[in-house]
Amino acid sequence: MTDLYQKYANTGLGEWVPDGPVPQPEVRAEAGQGSVDKHAESHKRAPQSLDQANVVRGVKAPPAKGWRKLVHGASGGRINPGASRKELAAATLEEAMRTPLRGDYRIAVMSLKGGVGKTTTTVALGSVLAESRGDRVIAIDANPDFGTLAQRVAAPGPATIRDLLAASDTSRYAHVRGFTTQGASRLEVIGSERDPAVSEAFSEYDYRRAVDILQHHYNLILTDCGTGLMHSAMAGVLDLANTLILVSSPALDGAQSASATLDWLNLHGYDRLAANAVVVVSSATPKSPVNMDSVVAHFGARTRAVHVIPYDPHLAEGAVVDIARLHPRTMQAYRELAATVASDFGQWHKHAR
Repeated sequence: MTDLYQKYANTGLGEWVPDGPVPQPEVRAEAGQGSVDKHAESHKRAPQSLDQANVVRGVKAPPAKGWRKLVHGASGGRINPGASRKELAAATLEEAMRTPLRGDYRIAVMSLKGGVGKTTTTVALGSVLAESRGDRVIAIDANPDFGTLAQRVAAPGPATIRDLLAASDTSRYAHVRGFTTQGASRLEVIGSERDPAVSEAFSEYDYRRAVDILQHHYNLILTDCGTGLMHSAMAGVLDLANTLILVSSPALDGAQSASATLDWLNLHGYDRLAANAVVVVSSATPKSPVNMDSVVAHFGARTRAVHVIPYDPHLAEGAVVDIARLHPRTMQAYRELAATVASDFGQWHKHAR
């Protein structure tokens, strides 16, 4: 300020004539008074919100495997190459499987042809969803012909869906849990009657009552259907379903049967359910003579998605399904199927009718 003043002190006019903006003294407010710096007041900006994006510096997650993990460990964590593309893809898939769900969501798993992997698909899909998500997942055996769903999860208890319907109090989860079997993945199942005469009498009304009970305690309800479209409970299954998993074998007759199922659904008022269906081509043998690309293209044009599940020796056993024993390629296929199913969770309110 002194140098500037001296520069202009002797202008011959007896006054200071600056050639630039005049520095203004800082005006401080007295205690108890508001600021009088109107110029500064007009230039105030709204402060940034104190959220994670503005405050916390992002730190790359350490790599979990491969040379990236070795470099990270050898450098004592100072060098972090970050996750690989494969790890990032796995994280994205995991996030998709954990898509938030409002209310409950019902998944009907069906096929008109037996022996194509319908029950296996129910257990494997339900297990992957139960293991990856924090909400409760249950599968119902609605097969009137000696359904084996409970046997594919764990050693089944004596209780069946009939016992659940006969219970005097199902208002609490602890009451319902006494009628279910739970596997290592946290998937719960409730088995069907072993007496075929009683099982066949399982009606649409019974199924609706069962879902009405379970929807108060479970977020995801999978139904392992029978092989017929006309048995008594099937109307209730289709009416209450949010989505349909249509299982086919990689064989011509299996694919034709699945296509005929879609035709039937469209002709009987379930066209929205057919369009939102997910087709699963489940391989029971290592090789198939059919042109898989043609099968996938056919169903891809008629449904929401198509997933091919490769042959897996563990699933071919026909015993308890333990997803920890699946081949990595098979596990990846089921995880992708689960992500596709979860992508529809925002449409939970849309039932078949």
